[in-house]
Amino acid sequence: MIIAVDGPTASGKGTIAKALAAHFGLPHLDTGLLYRAVGRQVALNGGNPDDPADALVACAFPDSLLDDPELRSEASGGLASRVSVHPGVRQALYERQRAFATQPGGAVLDGRDIGTVIAPEAPAKLFVVASVSARAERRFKEMQAQGRAVALADIAADLEARDARDRSRVEAPLVAAADAVLLDTSDLNRDEAIAAAIAIVTKAASSC
Repeated sequence: MIIAVDGPTASGKGTIAKALAAHFGLPHLDTGLLYRAVGRQVALNGGNPDDPADALVACAFPDSLLDDPELRSEASGGLASRVSVHPGVRQALYERQRAFATQPGGAVLDGRDIGTVIAPEAPAKLFVVASVSARAERRFKEMQAQGRAVALADIAADLEARDARDRSRVEAPLVAAADAVLLDTSDLNRDEAIAAAIAIVTKAASSC
């Protein structure tokens, strides 16, 4: 069974996807990490993330880059949003994501276009959302725990800008699949959000 978990940054989709993978015994892929790696590689190359050519070259990043803790930074997240608007980048990473999704037994993938582009045939699709204030607070606490000096207002502004880019891009914009179930985590704690997601997937699986 393929489980598609989409949604904006810091909505809780990554945490939910990992929990679903553990609960249902499926492999998990954080597709956003691939775009972060491309963005990070552009920076390491001294390139421009807004230049399609520089971004495409960065798609050849080494697998070892996926273990770089810098990929979890706000800077890498911003770079990921910028390189992801390029059709060439999305196509270069499409096959990698598609192969993971269609492996025998199924998989859980989280990102922004899993249910609409990567695995539109997925029987279980969640679109996880949360208010900008709730998401900014979560990311602020994460950054503080990592010892990163950040301002809550700056994080909120970055999230809004990233949302705008993701929703307005021509290729695979951030949008819920027509048959996705909306899960708003604004007022849910981690365990509540996971429980709600498991219930959604269990219901979808029973109707297959």
